[in-house]
Amino acid sequence: MPKLRYEVDPHNRLVVSGTDKKLPLGRFRRVFDGRFKIGPGNTLIYHIKGPMYGLGPEEKTPHQVKLRGKWALTKNHDLVLTLDKWRRQRIGDELTLQGEVIAAEASSLLFAVTTRSEKDLASTYLLKLQGIWQADEHNRLIFRVKRGQGRHDTLIFEGIWEINKHHRIIYHYKKAQLTRKKTLDKTITFKGYWDIVRRNRLSYNLSLDNKSGFDFKTGLGRLDKGYIKYEIGIGVTPVRRIVILFGKWKIKKNTGLLFEIEYEKGKPQAIIFGAEARLTKQDKIEFKLKNIFHKDLGMELKLSRRLIKGDGEAFLKLLRDKEEVSVYVGGAWRW
Repeated sequence: MPKLRYEVDPHNRLVVSGTDKKLPLGRFRRVFDGRFKIGPGNTLIYHIKGPMYGLGPEEKTPHQVKLRGKWALTKNHDLVLTLDKWRRQRIGDELTLQGEVIAAEASSLLFAVTTRSEKDLASTYLLKLQGIWQADEHNRLIFRVKRGQGRHDTLIFEGIWEINKHHRIIYHYKKAQLTRKKTLDKTITFKGYWDIVRRNRLSYNLSLDNKSGFDFKTGLGRLDKGYIKYEIGIGVTPVRRIVILFGKWKIKKNTGLLFEIEYEKGKPQAIIFGAEARLTKQDKIEFKLKNIFHKDLGMELKLSRRLIKGDGEAFLKLLRDKEEVSVYVGGAWRW
């Protein structure tokens, strides 16, 4: 069976070409109206509108074409599928879908595609790739596209990310529109929650099971009464960024030392720490922070006694009773 060449035209329509000895020139090339969709295992499927003849004088075109290959993201943030050896497709052919990454969910990426029909009617639809978000060794945002059998493809977002006033990660990128000869500014917002569970690491979780989210390499964090600050390098040639999380320190009975962050209006979300605590001669409480496994995070915090309210007052009394002896505050701590 002869191989077919697949490509995508500037209007995101599937183009099929190949050879056929029954044709006068021995070759054919057809552009089909239709829409792409994502199939099982993140395969690409093209639904052709209406019955058409196209692959030869006596061969009807199927109403859908299934394509399989490796996904990647171009520098212009378009999706490209490089075909592998499967069925009638040729290995190495590239199908570039021009569009916009418009949203990031915990286990998916949404990509908007605009197409035009033969009658010049424009329509826009969404493609949804399944996978998980992570950070690579250069603190870049990546999306791991699930392929089945434990395999995945990696979409690398080369641009620089930052956090907005609501403590959400936002990713900015430039989108060149070749047909209109202009460049647009685009933004993707990642809705998640910050956490600190390892030394020299800052995490941003997008899902409750923590499988989808970013674990960034950092220097040691700096703590103060109203913020947590980290310096992060992003990219192969690192661009330095300062990440500052603003919030309030609290002590909760049976929980531990908390840093409450308000994301949008409403209930705040807390980072939970364990800590060794003692009173200092400067009328402050000194905390050496630990994670839930009691491992040292390499960070220290000094708080004025006046900032410890509620359950913290009982903890302060315990410290006074113990005098210079340090006391552990965490999930296993009771008074």
